[in-house]
Amino acid sequence: MTTTALYEIETHEADDGTTHPAEQLWTPCLDDAPDNGFIVHRGLYVIGIDGPTGDHLYPVGFIALGHHQWTDIIEGATAYMASIHGWRNLHLYPGDDPSVLIPRIPRAAQTHGVFLRHLHPDHPCGCEWEGTWRMVWAPPTEPGAVPVTALRHPAAPATAAGIPNPDHEAMPATWAA
Repeated sequence: MTTTALYEIETHEADDGTTHPAEQLWTPCLDDAPDNGFIVHRGLYVIGIDGPTGDHLYPVGFIALGHHQWTDIIEGATAYMASIHGWRNLHLYPGDDPSVLIPRIPRAAQTHGVFLRHLHPDHPCGCEWEGTWRMVWAPPTEPGAVPVTALRHPAAPATAAGIPNPDHEAMPATWAA
């Protein structure tokens, strides 16, 4: 659902030669965020995200709509794991060996993202991805960018989620308080 590259809206060519957007900008809102996989926990809209490879069984990270404190995103991520996967321990993935110690929860980053919905509703394609969405990291000045708070799952490798790191990347981000 996420990628580390800055976004560029994809297009496709119709039979008559006209170009149409393959995706549209979308912003999850109160009405449709829960229908698209977000949970609402104490007013915080949280979802588990996969990494750029898209091949993980459980979330490798979490995003919350808006900029929030680190403790709030941890609580929201724990609520997401409990609600979606029936697991209250944020330190491990369901089924992991509890004797494996994961000593710290990673820091949360406040950044921006653009939500893209495939396919543009005016030009349906009928493919398996139709009606799905993805988020890409974006500078705050990018049209359609919304503030998000991102947190890597503690059991995921540091590089798995592709979440911007304010200490090491050019992507605009700050550490959550």
